[in-house]
Amino acid sequence: MADSISGSRENFRFQIVVVTVGTILMVTKFVAYFMTNSVAIFTDAMESIVNVIAGLVGLYALFISPKPPDKDHPYGHGRVEVISAAFEGMMILGAGLIIIFSAVESLYNPKPLQQLDYGLIIIFIAALVNLAMGRTAIRIARKNRSQALEASGKHLCTDTLDSMGIIAGLVVVVVGMHYGYNVAWLDPVMAILFGAFIMTTGARVLKGCIDNVMERAEEDTVNRIVECLREHRHDDWIDIHALRVMKFGTRYVVEFHATFPRNMTVGQIEDETRELEECIIEKFGDCIELTVKSEPCRDFSCKICNRECDIRDAKFGGMIEWNEDNIVRKEQHSPNDE
Repeated sequence: MADSISGSRENFRFQIVVVTVGTILMVTKFVAYFMTNSVAIFTDAMESIVNVIAGLVGLYALFISPKPPDKDHPYGHGRVEVISAAFEGMMILGAGLIIIFSAVESLYNPKPLQQLDYGLIIIFIAALVNLAMGRTAIRIARKNRSQALEASGKHLCTDTLDSMGIIAGLVVVVVGMHYGYNVAWLDPVMAILFGAFIMTTGARVLKGCIDNVMERAEEDTVNRIVECLREHRHDDWIDIHALRVMKFGTRYVVEFHATFPRNMTVGQIEDETRELEECIIEKFGDCIELTVKSEPCRDFSCKICNRECDIRDAKFGGMIEWNEDNIVRKEQHSPNDE
């Protein structure tokens, strides 16, 4: 539990840094926009507004999510991070739409570009800061299993890509204008392209939130559980099935059914269940809440059971190899499954 709490605190502290730095960069980018009249730089500034607002929502989510379960929230408050990430996804989509509308208007009513060289320097420095912040946020989020912080980090990295693309395009505009070519139209065109790119990023963030709400199993987590069970498997563990993995903020709720020999005593089954729980908790730490439901073996289980016992009805034919596909099925495995 201590590791989970310290991880949540680290997430919260870094999110404060994200919001603070994001606010400074937002003001800086708007200064660059008013200096240059560049719609492409306006694109970058608008996305910074999204960074700050979504960062504040994420900060609230990271404050609420570590709270322990209570009678109204038996699985804790971790799902608030999904709401935070969904809000950020919708903000990104909205920013993309505003950028596209502004760019289209600028195509028909262009403003003269000015001081692009100074604007480029400001946007380049902001892009480097965003990249450092985004990569650090993703690293901390994955270490501490925070969906809200990871969404913020991915958005900052996307913002960096947008900025670098805008910089490359504006360099072309500056060089073209220097040699007397009328390439100012590239500015709103770039804004439209990056507005569309921003919208796809928002759609991906929303898709991840929908997957989480729909209890889509995390493939990596399921694979790690299967690997752990294979590593510690012995003859008394006849079968494992009905694996379910649910994520609540930084915590996982894991359930599965375990088949044990039906001639075992209650005490022996309790010992085997405890061994199952310990091997998984040892691998995942205190971020996991595990429930194991024990079931007695059936007549068809003899063919997949290598245990010596006095109630065997059939010869052993071979164990079922657990994998991420068959371990989630609801029913006990039988020889016909192979």
